[in-house]
Amino acid sequence: MLKNTLKYIAFIILISMISCAKRGSITGGLKDTLPPVLISSFPKNFTTDFKGNTITLNFDEYVKLKNTNKQLIISPPLKNEPLISPTNVSKFIKIEIRDTLLPNTTYSLNFGQAIQDNNEGNPLNQFKYVFSTGPQIDSLKLNGRIRDAYGKYVDNFVSVMLYEVNDKFKDSTIYKEFPRYITNTLDSMRTFQFENLKEGKYLLIALKDKGSNNKFNPKDDKIGFLKNYITIPTDTVYELELFKEILPLKTFKPIQASGNRLYLPYEGKQNFKNSKPKIVLKNGNEVLETIVTQFPKKDSLQVWYKPIKADSLAMEVEKGDYKKKYSFKIKALKKDTLNIKAVQNSQINFRERFTLESETPLVKFDKSKIRLVNKDSVAVPYTTEYDEFDQKLYIDFKKEPLDKYSFTFFPGALTDFYEKSNDTLSYKLSTKEYADYGNIILNLKNVKRFPIIVELTNKKGDVVLAEGYSEGATTLEFNLLQPDVFTVRIIYDDNKNKQYDTGSFLEKRYSEEVFYNQEEFDVRANWDRIETIDLSIPFNPEVEKKQDDKKKKEAEKKRKAF
Repeated sequence: MLKNTLKYIAFIILISMISCAKRGSITGGLKDTLPPVLISSFPKNFTTDFKGNTITLNFDEYVKLKNTNKQLIISPPLKNEPLISPTNVSKFIKIEIRDTLLPNTTYSLNFGQAIQDNNEGNPLNQFKYVFSTGPQIDSLKLNGRIRDAYGKYVDNFVSVMLYEVNDKFKDSTIYKEFPRYITNTLDSMRTFQFENLKEGKYLLIALKDKGSNNKFNPKDDKIGFLKNYITIPTDTVYELELFKEILPLKTFKPIQASGNRLYLPYEGKQNFKNSKPKIVLKNGNEVLETIVTQFPKKDSLQVWYKPIKADSLAMEVEKGDYKKKYSFKIKALKKDTLNIKAVQNSQINFRERFTLESETPLVKFDKSKIRLVNKDSVAVPYTTEYDEFDQKLYIDFKKEPLDKYSFTFFPGALTDFYEKSNDTLSYKLSTKEYADYGNIILNLKNVKRFPIIVELTNKKGDVVLAEGYSEGATTLEFNLLQPDVFTVRIIYDDNKNKQYDTGSFLEKRYSEEVFYNQEEFDVRANWDRIETIDLSIPFNPEVEKKQDDKKKKEAEKKRKAF
């Protein structure tokens, strides 16, 4: 009896253990990380004496194509894009060539990362199909790298091109004809490589080809080039600097913006700050008084004129060799009126200039009607500067820490082009302590030449936070900076005009040389920071990326530890 009872208890315990066991799920095994494999092609890869117009690639699994328009690079380029099918998932890819191929020429089709397996998207990295219409495959190579002439980082998908220098070659070729060979940096590289080249003399250029037409369009494209032709074979690793040209002036028909203002659109970025075009506005034979200013953040000038009763006006534009005439209708529209606003609101930093912006151009300033006092109602000396082109009035004065300032512009202090004056304007500003700001002393080593423009920018290099100019000094101080993270950019101002100047392909002129310091550094409140900048050490984005990755890992480690 006892024996049977024990057996029954043991059976119950066993059933209980089984039912309470942890339930699991069936897994699908290890994740597929292998790219598809090409098992055959017709004709075979590296075929010579190619005669057909169809290529078929067969793979060991189902594949799909992704971003073929960006990833697929055909060299030499074809005038008509090949037809690639099927567009859905398949185990084969068919390529139909719709051009007449050049004789005795090696062609390469580099798919980049366009060919991927269907399930996991594993790319067949940099797969190339190569064939020759002649008896041999060209095998020479060329290597190089790309950088931006001014920006800290280079664009993605930069096309690099070789033009054969022969009896038919001219500088205008890059605007009209396809290159002999082409490659691309794709989306994560700043280096490039040509393969399957034949020996010869070539022009080497790089394009940020926005139109994707393999031709240089200065209106939209950045370009990099070498002044001298290169000869292949070569072991030299070439560097190309991308820049955006300043286009020759081209204006378009004026547009009436209001009853006293016209827009004059123009093409591309122009250096009008110190050299505006001559603009003459006429009503019949009468020359009208005008003021020309920049339309903020637009490629247009503003032409201000006194209101006039007329059905049409004429305009003449002249700058250097450029001359253009327009005639156009005008309507009775609402007129622009005087409106003034302050850039700073309640607080001003020590390095800032108190700035007023006016919607209409100012022409008269009566300092007897402008009053600036501190918190003790003591008058503070000041100076003014008016930038007519940007319609900004700058007021400079010595700022003391923890002080308060009151500006009063009494009626008639500011008068605009239309003889309209301000009503009473009042602005109150305050300053912080010196200890709320930081100071930087830069010691520069291995400066190649002077003068130089020294800029403190944000991390990306697209905002200038402070600027200095040196004609020989290698130590520069930047005091009372707002706490921030800074990057140092130095421009070799070879033409001594105190601004960066870009290059020109037709003039065979490079952009002015720009240096970026490899590491950014932070400045905190009440800090004096001394930095030594060695201008012989070039900026390398890959090094910065590694530094950023290291910082992110350290920050994540601290976060987890906390």
